Amino acid sequence: MKTFKFYAIALFFCTFLTYPLLAQDLDSTIEPRERLSLVSMQGTVTDIVKETRDVTLKGANGELVTVTAGPEVKRFDEITVGDVITFDYYTYLKAEFRTPTATELAEPFVVLEGEDKAPAGEAPAAAVGEMVKAIVTIEILNRPQMMATVEGPNGNYLTIPMTDAAFMEKLHIGQVVILTYAEAIAVSLTKVE
Repeated sequence: MKTFKFYAIALFFCTFLTYPLLAQDLDSTIEPRERLSLVSMQGTVTDIVKETRDVTLKGANGELVTVTAGPEVKRFDEITVGDVITFDYYTYLKAEFRTPTATELAEPFVVLEGEDKAPAGEAPAAAVGEMVKAIVTIEILNRPQMMATVEGPNGNYLTIPMTDAAFMEKLHIGQVVILTYAEAIAVSLTKVE
């Protein structure tokens, strides 16, 4: 009888200790997702770096966004600190649902230098600026509002708007995702009169 109890306990621990590993392997059946989005915002200019054409803006909710004004932005030199402007910029997001490699685990947050580009055929592919790649964990899935919140390796959070409810049903809290993200070059900056 003691032998049976021992085997039952061993089976119990083996089953529940390996379950998270099995669940992670199942995640690899979800195909990677990529998205290039045009974002429109309004904000107050708080800083300008003329040499790099970087403009820092404070949004309506107090959030700070720094964008680089691309060559499409004409009359850049007329923008001054304190101006209220509307601006459009691109964001790029790629999510891979797989087990991280040993290299990714050793460096869970990496700034990429020209390794990844926007998806082929997405215009304008050259608009994407500096990219980061990080191992993140899904912390919140707000299905009614179609939002997913992930936690990065440095404890920071990013909320991602979702567009596919069926895809969102495949995701779960605690799921590990390899996320490549870039906020990119502004394609328009317009003063609000």
